Amino acid sequence: MNEQSSNKHNAPMSFLVFSASLRHDSFNTRLAKLAARVIEKNGGTVDLANMSEFDCPSYNQDLEINNLQPKGAVEFRKRILSNDAIIISSPEYNGSMPGLIKNAIDWVSRFRPQPFNEHHALLMSASPSMGGGNKALWSLRMPLEHLGARVFPDMFSLATAHKTFTSEGNITDETLSKRFEANLVAFMQLVEAAKHYPCMKKAWVEFLGEQPDFVTERVE
Repeated sequence: MNEQSSNKHNAPMSFLVFSASLRHDSFNTRLAKLAARVIEKNGGTVDLANMSEFDCPSYNQDLEINNLQPKGAVEFRKRILSNDAIIISSPEYNGSMPGLIKNAIDWVSRFRPQPFNEHHALLMSASPSMGGGNKALWSLRMPLEHLGARVFPDMFSLATAHKTFTSEGNITDETLSKRFEANLVAFMQLVEAAKHYPCMKKAWVEFLGEQPDFVTERVE
């Protein structure tokens, strides 16, 4: 192995981490910040973002005629491409993900090349409910996986979050805290393996079995 290849393999993995909530001091923002600390503790680097940086006007295809690219979408795309993986901590609104994260994904999906394809993602949630906001994550998986993101199978949903954080922002229960860290470390290891030992690259095709048609087909 030459020196350049060795340095590439030794470089730490970089992770874009953010909460899909705009609320100040939301439970999901606390969880995102905790994830950032765990990643850095285990040798990764973190790009900790704020959802307000990625906020966009409501998606309207008519605006694309004038080549409009909202600042939030431009920034989101840039941060995705400059990191090895994405970690999103999302609240649950009425049994689904917040509209603002879906709207941001819709805008970013219009860039070419489409930036979510083959990017790894880990989804988390925190809620006062017993379900921990888990329904939001199942809905959030759908557009990300549709766009070719490799969403980690083990999602983390922190239940009764209103009484689970210490004043320092850690998880109070030791066993639960260890599970949280172990899940993040497993994700980090997967991202590292995928970066250094990639599988065969595949084109992203929106619907593999669809009849080819210039108007509707989306292939990269």
